[in-house]
Amino acid sequence: MNHILIAEDNPRISSFLETGLQAHGFISSTVSTAQAAIQMALGGEFDLLILDLGLPDQDGLTVLTALRGQGETLPIIVLTARDGIDDTVAGLEGGADDYITKPFRFEELVARVRVQLRNRQTPRVKEDTTLRVGDISLDLLTRQAWVGDRMVDLSTREFLLAEVFLRHPMQVLTREQLLDRIWGYDYDPGTNIVNVYVGHLRRKFGGDRIQTVRGVGYRLFAQA
Repeated sequence: MNHILIAEDNPRISSFLETGLQAHGFISSTVSTAQAAIQMALGGEFDLLILDLGLPDQDGLTVLTALRGQGETLPIIVLTARDGIDDTVAGLEGGADDYITKPFRFEELVARVRVQLRNRQTPRVKEDTTLRVGDISLDLLTRQAWVGDRMVDLSTREFLLAEVFLRHPMQVLTREQLLDRIWGYDYDPGTNIVNVYVGHLRRKFGGDRIQTVRGVGYRLFAQA
């Protein structure tokens, strides 16, 4: 299981990142300063670093310079509010492998994390990339979904919602948890978009597979 280091000093964003990454099967740890990011990244226990440039003690570019200057090849994704071309160029030329600006959509971040991790992998026994609960299965690489022997066509957000359910079978997930994990920390909390997309999945998977827990949220019921 891949271990992701997050260097982010905003508690709300760091909590959102940790929760989302863990929901997608990653282990995550968070630091809030540049010095801590450098020390932890050089420790060798992490597979990727998500780096904010606006850290309180030093600019995040210092982290890039320090790590690359010591020969550290850890993949680094910059996640920052700095959206100017000069900032992007400085980050990439400073050693970042990718650059994402805030606000961001979580599914895009996860996709980019997976790309960087795949690029870094050495040849080894192929990992099982399919989630299965009952007769529902999701292939995380091909993004295909199946109910029994029937392939189901899912949109990007439908697939991500299904992935969260399959990672937590029989667990009650609140609308707020699903909204955070699929649509992002800056999404309107009053929206009914979760209800709409749960309805989409019910029509495609079968209405009895996703149950409503009144006043709380939803859970995936595992059918044989």
